[in-house]
Amino acid sequence: MTSRFNLQNSIILVIVGWLSIFVLVPNVMIIGTSFLTRHESDLIEFTFTLDNYIRLADPLYAKVLLHSFYMAIVATVICLLIGYPFAYVVATMPERWRPIMLFLVIVPFWTNSLIRTYGLKIVLGTQGILNKTLLYLDVIDKPMRIMYTESAVMIGLVYILLPFMILPLYSSIEKLDNTYIEAAKDLGANKVQTFTKVILPLTMPGIIGGCLLVLLPALGMFYISDLLGGAKNLLIGNVIKSQVLNARDWPFGAATSIALTLAMAVMLFAYYRAGKWLNRKGELE
Repeated sequence: MTSRFNLQNSIILVIVGWLSIFVLVPNVMIIGTSFLTRHESDLIEFTFTLDNYIRLADPLYAKVLLHSFYMAIVATVICLLIGYPFAYVVATMPERWRPIMLFLVIVPFWTNSLIRTYGLKIVLGTQGILNKTLLYLDVIDKPMRIMYTESAVMIGLVYILLPFMILPLYSSIEKLDNTYIEAAKDLGANKVQTFTKVILPLTMPGIIGGCLLVLLPALGMFYISDLLGGAKNLLIGNVIKSQVLNARDWPFGAATSIALTLAMAVMLFAYYRAGKWLNRKGELE
């Protein structure tokens, strides 16, 4: 009994130590740096200031932040529109086919997302696979310019993040009790009413979870914007990267990172409140 207790304490100590060193300490350092001043030679100067957060209200950075949320929200909606029907079809397949389909969804995770983004450049380029195929089929007369546009960034975000939408949706739909659907049909509900009144509310936790798993990473995927979008389609992650690596303004880069973290925290809190509301609504019904 004592050895088991000691083993549990050791495991807990290792986990707490790991999180403290690699999560808590770096975040505390970023928070502290965000209130310091930029120095030309030493990167930071230990002079307290709020100017880094005040600069975030500058129209230039506010525009990038709003554009980031716009791109992330649109990418989330597209992933939901594609992922929900796909997850529903997979969840209602015969059980012997489900592992194969889920395996195909997970396979892209075996390759680094940066490499897959480079692969998209081969597909979307002016002389890429997509344009050559469309020209061969006489769908278009001349190559389309897709690379270095907002559409290319959107395609990249959806391509990379779609599995994060499908998996929680599949988990939620797969657990759906078919007796509710049968009861709705017995009560005279058509397919649309069954979906909107029964299936959609019951799978809402999966929808919210999938949306968060897509929305939050989409705000900071600067490499997709760099490789596919060019300088005119920046995300907030690009601002953080440029401030830290190019401008060497670590305090402002840290402040921008903290602002993004707070925005994510607000969305996670909204997810928590929405989950509690849905559970309470389900208990009342």
